[in-house]
Amino acid sequence: MSDLQAVVDRVEIEALRGEFTDAVMMRDYDRVASLFTPDGVWRMPNIPVELEGREAIRAWGRRVPDLVDFLVQNTHPGLIQLGGDTASGRTYISEVGRGLDGRGGQNYAIYHDRYQRTDEGWKFTERVYEVRYEDSSPLAGSPPRPARDA
Repeated sequence: MSDLQAVVDRVEIEALRGEFTDAVMMRDYDRVASLFTPDGVWRMPNIPVELEGREAIRAWGRRVPDLVDFLVQNTHPGLIQLGGDTASGRTYISEVGRGLDGRGGQNYAIYHDRYQRTDEGWKFTERVYEVRYEDSSPLAGSPPRPARDA
């Protein structure tokens, strides 16, 4: 692999990870699903949820508005290890959110990723969400609410 190809691959994988965060924040689970290979897996053991394939990811996304009041996810670049048409990596996450049941909090986590080069570009073959720290203390703030007519 040329040095230039390695740079291109790293930029494209970083764009994939950024688009994932944007799609989750915008609750666009059709787009989230499209970022995985057709048989890709998204694992969140602490929830616990294991989503296999794009349709399972879409179905999970359709349920999110019934469960989640808000979620803010910030990602920080981590390791990318290239291996030809496959790669692995990590992304570091900080989140704050609240469910419609009132439970909420903050956490710090790591996504452990596997990637595959496809005809449509790099895709996730696996994303495993590992929570490293969780604070379930009630949140003092809230998302802004629409102003009421005077």
